[in-house]
Amino acid sequence: MDPGVTLLKEFSRGFVRGKAKIETEQFGFAYLERLLADGAALEYGELTSTRLLHKYKIVDVPNHRMDELLQMHIRKECNVCRYFGTDKNDVFCFNLDNNHKTNNTVIIPEMKLALGALRKSLQDLGCEALIIASGRGYHACLRLDEPVENKLLYSFMLRAAARALLPLRSAGYDHHTIKFSFYPDIKVNDVVSLRLFGSEHAKNKVFSHVLTPEGLLDEAASWKYFEHFVRNKTMSKAKFRAALDELLDT
Repeated sequence: MDPGVTLLKEFSRGFVRGKAKIETEQFGFAYLERLLADGAALEYGELTSTRLLHKYKIVDVPNHRMDELLQMHIRKECNVCRYFGTDKNDVFCFNLDNNHKTNNTVIIPEMKLALGALRKSLQDLGCEALIIASGRGYHACLRLDEPVENKLLYSFMLRAAARALLPLRSAGYDHHTIKFSFYPDIKVNDVVSLRLFGSEHAKNKVFSHVLTPEGLLDEAASWKYFEHFVRNKTMSKAKFRAALDELLDT
């Protein structure tokens, strides 16, 4: 098995089994027949306004077919997005986007400040995030050694995001220029999915490079960092609860 597929499977162990959203430029009945091979079912399909990008939410995907989809994801033939569990999860993610109305496809100075503050705040709490470039912003993902209730994950993310926005106000920026979304989101969990590492962004076709304090890594180095994160930076549930307690006390 491709080592990249193995890593993505390890990272995805807590997501809903057999369910994925596929982002691709391919379409047609012949493609759907291949996509839904071996018993998978189509829940919905969507044509977006971004080029001819199609999104297919599929369920009941057998394990071997999911492996094949992950291989296609690595080959950049499609993007595979996975869905969070309804009650508990062992992965959670901050999604930071440029919220400018007229120029929302670039990284703005406010983003650098907010992301740096988020990284430092998490490190101060004993948490290390995997930060991945994602179009007009970044994903900051954390991984746990066992699932934690979504309401606790959401409470943690909400408070950590508020901390990250404080430096913007101190520097005279409008904190509304940065939009935080939280995965899993207790309000819309059934419709939120996370695009897996190793993808190309749907809008700009740029690989999901890992961002370190020293800068963006190239594709090969990003995969090495991802492997290091999956294998060595999984946070214990006890450490998460201690970090949450500290946030609740401030």
